[in-house]
Amino acid sequence: MTHEFDRRGFLQGSAATVGVALAGTALHGDHAHAQAARIQVPTVDKLSIRVVSDSSHDIFISGEAPKGVGVARVRLLPPPRVQTTLGGEWGLSLFIETHKGSERRNHLLDFGYTSEVLNRNLEILGVDPAKIDALIVSHGHYDHFGGLIGFLKKHRAKMPADLTLYTGGEDNFCMRHSRTGNPDVFNEGAALDRRELADHRVKTVLAEQPAVIGGHIFTTGAIPRRSIEKVLPNTMVELAVRPDGLGCNARHFAPAELQGKIVADEHAHEHATCINVKDRGLVVISSCGHAGIVNSVLRAQEVSGINKVHAVMGGFHLAPAPKPYLDQVLAELKKLDPDFVVPMHCSGMNFVNAATAMMPEKLILCTTGSQFTFGA
Repeated sequence: MTHEFDRRGFLQGSAATVGVALAGTALHGDHAHAQAARIQVPTVDKLSIRVVSDSSHDIFISGEAPKGVGVARVRLLPPPRVQTTLGGEWGLSLFIETHKGSERRNHLLDFGYTSEVLNRNLEILGVDPAKIDALIVSHGHYDHFGGLIGFLKKHRAKMPADLTLYTGGEDNFCMRHSRTGNPDVFNEGAALDRRELADHRVKTVLAEQPAVIGGHIFTTGAIPRRSIEKVLPNTMVELAVRPDGLGCNARHFAPAELQGKIVADEHAHEHATCINVKDRGLVVISSCGHAGIVNSVLRAQEVSGINKVHAVMGGFHLAPAPKPYLDQVLAELKKLDPDFVVPMHCSGMNFVNAATAMMPEKLILCTTGSQFTFGA
C-alpha cells in the first residue's frame, strides 16, 4: 500500500522539517541528557545472550572463542524427518539470561520479522517462553517487532500475568514509511499497535529515561547524539495517531518536529539494553544502532558511571555506510576499548571486514543460534 502526498507541500515542509527534526530530535536528546540522573545499575554474576533470530544460520561459521567469553554454535541440523531448521530472516531477536546470586532473570529483546521464524527458533533452541520475565523492544522498525503479536498469540497464556514490554518511548509506536524511487510516493510500513498489546494483557512502559529492568539489566533511555555519528538514510516517520487509532501521540513531540507530519526518521526514542557483569564491565546491546553505536556506549557509561566496556553487540546499522564514515566510527569505537565487538543484523560485511583489519582480536562473528556467555 502506498500513500501519495502533495510533493510541493511535502518538500516545503520537509526541507524545514528535516532540518528542524534533526535539530528538534537533538533537543530531545539534549533534554534527556540534561535530565537523566545517574542510576544505580545492578551487577550480575553471569550473562548469556542467545541469538534467536538473525539474518542467517551458518553452521560453518568460523572463529575460535577468545579468552574471556564463552561462544556456543548450533552446528548440527535436525534430522531430515523433522523437516525444519533454524530460520534466518532480516531482523533480530535475542534471549538474555542473567544470574545474580541465586536469582535468574530472562528477557526477550526484539522479535524479528515474523512470528513463524521466531516461534520455530525458540522451540528448536529450547527457550521456554513461560520463563521469560519481561519483553523489550529497541525501536519501531518492523524487523524488530514484527514477530511480537504472533509470539503473544501462541505463548501469552503461559507467561507471567503481569508481563511488561519496555520500549524506548512514544516514537516506537509511530507509523514508518519506506522510500521508493518516486519522491512523491512512500511505501507504507507498519506500527507497533498498543491496542493489540492491551488485548494480550501486556503492560507498556515508555523508558525514555534510563531505567533498571527486572533488577538485573538496564536501558539507556533516549540516546543523545554527541559523537560524529549521524542517522544514515532509512525510513520516514509519521508523527500522528491515525483516525483508526494506530500510530503515536503527536502531542508527545515538540511543535518543530510536527511541521511536516511525515519526516526523516531520527529514531528519537531508540534505546540500548545494557548489563553490568561483575569484574568485567558493561555489555551494551544496540539492536540496530540508528542513534549511533558510539553514542549508545557513551550513554551507557554516562548513566551507569561505569567506564569499562566488556562487549558491544547487536546491529550497528553501518551496512549502508560509505567507507570514510565507517572508518571514522570504527576509530571512535576502538577508542572506547571494548574487550569484544559482536556485530549482528544490519552491521554489514563492510563493518566486519573493516573491524577484522582494525581490531581482529576483539571481533566475534555471529549467526542465528549463537550463544555468548560472559562472567563466571
